[in-house]
Amino acid sequence: MKTIIKLLLGLGVLGAIGFFSYQPILSFFEQRNKTLWRTQTVEQGDIIQSVNSAGKVEPIKRVSVGATVSGPIAELLVDYNTKVSKGQTLAKIDPRLYKSAVERDLASLRTRQAEIARAEAMLQQAKNDERRSGQLNNSQGGFISQAEIDQFRFARMMREAELQVAQMNVEQSQAQLDNSQANLAYTEITAPCDGIVIDKKIDVGQTLAAQFQTPEMFVVAPEMDERMYIYASVDEADIGWIRRAQEAQQLVRFTVDAYPDELFDQAKIVQVRLSSKEEQNVITYPVIVETPNKDLKLLPGMTANLSFQINRKSNVRKIPNPALRFYPARDKVHPDDRKILDGFEDQKQFAESPKMVSADEKAQNSKALSVRHVWVDDGKYLRAKQVKIGISDNRYTELIEGEVSPGDALVIGEKPKK
Repeated sequence: MKTIIKLLLGLGVLGAIGFFSYQPILSFFEQRNKTLWRTQTVEQGDIIQSVNSAGKVEPIKRVSVGATVSGPIAELLVDYNTKVSKGQTLAKIDPRLYKSAVERDLASLRTRQAEIARAEAMLQQAKNDERRSGQLNNSQGGFISQAEIDQFRFARMMREAELQVAQMNVEQSQAQLDNSQANLAYTEITAPCDGIVIDKKIDVGQTLAAQFQTPEMFVVAPEMDERMYIYASVDEADIGWIRRAQEAQQLVRFTVDAYPDELFDQAKIVQVRLSSKEEQNVITYPVIVETPNKDLKLLPGMTANLSFQINRKSNVRKIPNPALRFYPARDKVHPDDRKILDGFEDQKQFAESPKMVSADEKAQNSKALSVRHVWVDDGKYLRAKQVKIGISDNRYTELIEGEVSPGDALVIGEKPKK
């Protein structure tokens, strides 16, 4: 009997211990198996919507300077990076052959001019002979035959024709002289505009052959010390934003690898070209950006990393972008909010679906994407908060409407278990 009583007392004690320790043990295992969430907070501040691209720095214009005449280079008066003015002599081609051609054509012209003087004298003599024969025939009728009168008249006409030929020969000689003088002038290579020599392709003693193709001697970049162009390629999906930024005269910011810690923020869009380019099924459009370059930091060929500012809003609520991309597992969501996940699956299916949809469906789905859900930790489960979003940058998205406030922690993922 005593044994049975002791046994019952022991079982009672064990039962009491189990009863009072059940809840703490259960809570311990729940806490141990509880999912830990990574979070980011909602913030208040400025947000800038931008489109990023890369481009190449180039002068606003490249003027190629070539040679019209052939010959060896006698003098070279400029070098790389030389600042030149319009009309300044850059180089000289050996002029000896062209000077001799000018002298030859000048002598030929003087000879032709002398022939005019002789033709004029002979024409005057023929006119005098014709006039005297007419006077003699009038004073003494029949003294000179009609045949002789014709000879004097035709002799005068022949001298007039000879004078015209001599005059044409003078014009021809003058044209040849002008051509030779022009070729002589072409032996001095001059700058066609103000600028900086950015390329030189000749040296003293080098022979130029300009018979078939004009050889390029220099490349001059005008206004390079004032402004430069950046030639960027922008994806077709962003070109609409770029045109809006151009209409709003938004400034463009960029950096170059040569000055990684310096931000160039005075550039502007000057042209969105209509000529598209396709590479690996991606359509891009050329966008021309103009930037000041008074200190000549920007050099031809540099790579610029551009940021086109599309829109800017100040003092707005900002949601971390990872919070908008987070999709929780169904068993981690409060039962009342699990129906929201069906909408998430629809959005994911729409985004990942390769099939074509109608324009109306696509526009409606795009509008629907502005209404999203973010998730907050409510202890055991995650609860959804509906938000309406606006413009976005690389880190945050504008919160237009929603039940979240600055400082609220939004779930962005699970912490790894230790």
